[in-house]
Amino acid sequence: MTGTKANRPQLNRLKDKLRPGDTVVVESFSRLGRSTKDLIELVNYFEEHNIKLTSLKKNFDTATPHGRLMMTVFQTFSQFEQDLIVERTKEGLKSARARGRKGGRPPVNQRDIERAIKLYESQDYSVKEIVEMTGISKATLYRYLNKKKK
Repeated sequence: MTGTKANRPQLNRLKDKLRPGDTVVVESFSRLGRSTKDLIELVNYFEEHNIKLTSLKKNFDTATPHGRLMMTVFQTFSQFEQDLIVERTKEGLKSARARGRKGGRPPVNQRDIERAIKLYESQDYSVKEIVEMTGISKATLYRYLNKKKK
């Protein structure tokens, strides 16, 4: 199956069957990962589970010193990418706050909640109808109903 698909049942089957000490042999890394990030995650997965990886086309073998060096480089890039994501997220949140945006769940009108609970308790309306009438979500309604039970 192509490596560009997110859901790859055969890869999942392979991962389920692998045991520490096994070796995965691929023709080329381009056939294994959907993207560089995906390839790095797979390489890290194999490393964490003590599974060797060999690429026939690139002459890459994690059982050799050169292969282990490349594994370390992959892991370094993976960590670097994760650090960049965290940094960008923090910068984005800071920028949003500077523009007056708060984030998080939008405030819920307490009157709408009380009305929704009364409608629910009357048993005259379905949850779908209550959601349409009050404008609150089904999850919010159930969250407040569960709080009321406690």
